[in-house]
Amino acid sequence: MSMLVVGTMAFDSIEAPSGSVDRILGGSGTFSSFAASFFTKPKLTSIVGHDFPQSFREILLNRGVDLSGVQTMKEGKTFFWKGKYHEDMNTRDTLEVHLNVLAEFDPVLPTSYQESTHLFLANSSPQVQMKVIEQVKNPKLILADTMDFWIQSEHDALMQLLKQIDGLLLNDSEAKLLTGLDHLIPAAEAIRKLGPSFVVIKKGEHGSMLCSKDGVFAIPAYPTSQVKDPTGAGDSFAGALVGYLAEQKEYHPGQLRRAMAYGTVMASLTVESFGLDRLQSISREELDTRLFSYREMLNF
Repeated sequence: MSMLVVGTMAFDSIEAPSGSVDRILGGSGTFSSFAASFFTKPKLTSIVGHDFPQSFREILLNRGVDLSGVQTMKEGKTFFWKGKYHEDMNTRDTLEVHLNVLAEFDPVLPTSYQESTHLFLANSSPQVQMKVIEQVKNPKLILADTMDFWIQSEHDALMQLLKQIDGLLLNDSEAKLLTGLDHLIPAAEAIRKLGPSFVVIKKGEHGSMLCSKDGVFAIPAYPTSQVKDPTGAGDSFAGALVGYLAEQKEYHPGQLRRAMAYGTVMASLTVESFGLDRLQSISREELDTRLFSYREMLNF
């Protein structure tokens, strides 16, 4: 099995109650591919500018992430985001966004990427996500992320995308926006009728919920008191989820639930530091140890 990630590589500047950092490595593709690397050797498709340092590439290369599908625009600058978190760490304000080269992103997959079996399409335009799907020959599983902006601005394209994917990842308010329903279970079922066989709804500090033909599965967030930076937690969740599934030789419904547990644990580690700092310091053994603790916590 092989995994393909399509998402952003970025510079992040973050202000939080725990401190601040300037122009660290960020982006949906960065977090999700790094998280997936604990289970498989993901391939990453993205775009950066001339200002993207080799040292940032090495962080991913050292984890076995294939970057041959990353485009570099020598005349452009890398995507930049700056945000500020409130005291409760659940809300944030975007202070600056500079799309830069991301505005020109037109993903063209190398031949070696086209045989990928598992795809994670990080939050992006549905039209860009569909371009990627069209280039992959025989995917076994496709999970796509979306957000309120695309739901409202590219609704028709999103409806077409939903017919081509296996799973949709979104948060609780986005699920309600997409369906017009106020309750999450009916909303998830309504989304499944639009195409995906399963829906994963993120609920932040309250965990996540899976809705599939096998029923509803809900799990809490892993309790950690060391929340320094929530940036990238959702993408780490998704990367671990799909990465774990790509690691398996066979598929059954229980594996999707276990994949969500791995995603939850990965997200809990991500928030304990700025950027990728915490994930860079752990091993698969430490990840599995936290998963065991999480499972014991839920046992009754």
